[in-house]
Amino acid sequence: MKRTFASLFLIFACAAGCFAQASGNIGYSQSGGNARAEQNERAKRVITKEEMPPNATSTFLEASVLVNVKADEHVAVFGIAQECLTVAECNQKMDATVGEFTGALKQLGIKSEDVFVDFAAQNKIYGYQVEGTIAKEKLVGFELKKNVSVHYQDKALLDKLVIAASRSKIFDLIKVDYVVRDTAKVRGRLLMEAAGIIEQKMVSYTKLFGVRFQPPAQVFAERYSTYYPTEMYDSYTAFEAEEMSSDYYRQKYTIQGARKSRTFFFNALNADGFDLVVEPVVIEPVVQFTLYLKVKYEIEQPKK
Repeated sequence: MKRTFASLFLIFACAAGCFAQASGNIGYSQSGGNARAEQNERAKRVITKEEMPPNATSTFLEASVLVNVKADEHVAVFGIAQECLTVAECNQKMDATVGEFTGALKQLGIKSEDVFVDFAAQNKIYGYQVEGTIAKEKLVGFELKKNVSVHYQDKALLDKLVIAASRSKIFDLIKVDYVVRDTAKVRGRLLMEAAGIIEQKMVSYTKLFGVRFQPPAQVFAERYSTYYPTEMYDSYTAFEAEEMSSDYYRQKYTIQGARKSRTFFFNALNADGFDLVVEPVVIEPVVQFTLYLKVKYEIEQPKK
């Protein structure tokens, strides 16, 4: 319980400094979110032999655009676990915990339709009974797990949700989902910006190199991606420690290591590899939308 509370305290402390920084304990199960996103963006630009220009009279023009979008709404998911001797006792205590928490949510202005309780799992718990030299495994109780999803719009409300959960002895903030309602509008802007970049490149190539493009353009690739904050948090453990190199001392002493805390942070894609970044300044977790657009043009040949 102490370890779980420490994890919650770490998340709450971060939220107090910058209320929008929220990922949840899902961060413990993943790392390298930024690296995966960068790899995916690079893979979009790999040219296959089928995409190569068939002759010297055609060429490709490319555009890569990134848009940073603040979420319209959020969904925080809290995990509840209850261990008891019987299933009935587990259900009784679980209902009391959920009831206390949902009651606190109503006081915060959360409507009943914005709260959903999800039955996650119910399993047996086994322990050991020692008799003489035999440790015999036996059933010692049951565990019930449920998740409570809370939908809210005001991002500053998360601090109060965490406090309300802790008062109900709920110490596991699983994740925070970021919701952008009109993704079609975002994609439309991506396409418009990418098309503008290609037009600018056409003008520049004509002016600088004398290349003249013949319409119409052929769209070879229109590849969209979306990166949510829950998958873009990275972590690290920063510390320096002494080493005990002698085998004599290693055999003589039992070494008890110190607990080293992990730091979690939102590691967004930057401008590297993009022709344009819309809303480039990122001071809070945002949903990142990208588009790689690739078109083919025939080149006007000089008259003999």
